[in-house]
Amino acid sequence: MRTKSSAWPAGAFAALWMIACSSAALIAPAAADEAPPTAAAAAALVVEARRAFTLHGKPIPPEILRDMGDGDIADSGGILVTVDAGAAIGSNLYFDDIKQDHGWVSQKKANQSMNGAEETAYHFVGATANGLLVVIATYNGGGTGYFTTLHILDIAAARAFDSDGKIYQRINLTNVRDVALGDRWEGEASIAKNAVTIVTNNTNKKGPVDTGPRATMTINAERP
Repeated sequence: MRTKSSAWPAGAFAALWMIACSSAALIAPAAADEAPPTAAAAAALVVEARRAFTLHGKPIPPEILRDMGDGDIADSGGILVTVDAGAAIGSNLYFDDIKQDHGWVSQKKANQSMNGAEETAYHFVGATANGLLVVIATYNGGGTGYFTTLHILDIAAARAFDSDGKIYQRINLTNVRDVALGDRWEGEASIAKNAVTIVTNNTNKKGPVDTGPRATMTINAERP
């Protein structure tokens, strides 16, 4: 009695082999997927910020420093300490016009109080040897006071998920340390490797509240 053969034709085996290989290729993650394609661009933006305190050639909004504590005199320490600077540029939150004048970058928000407009401005001093950023900022809430703060900031690229669950790059700007310099302070700051030297000019004709002599101050810019 003749029985049916259980052997499959060679063509069928070949077809199944091709399907299996194709499925494995779909399941295995590609090496390129391990690092988002924007990682190199984000690293370049960090380098740009350390060189000029800009991203894509645009100044980082001064009002970020207001939100990091310069505009909150009532509290002793910073509450909002990190901002995605890349997302901040061109955002509705920081939409006020940015002006540049002799090394100072400023934003003004109209009619924020009984005293009128508030203004935040900064001067970028430079980057330390360890990659921290040094900025002198002023905040005016509409009155006569121009409160000056020296900020030591860190900037780094970080990955996160967007609202669709896709990975994207943030450019996080973090306030590591700040030093209050006073009302209507005038002076200069300089960087030598990781040391920041602050020299106060006591001949300010604008009439600072703090008119007493100050010794030169040197602080070490470092990450905690």
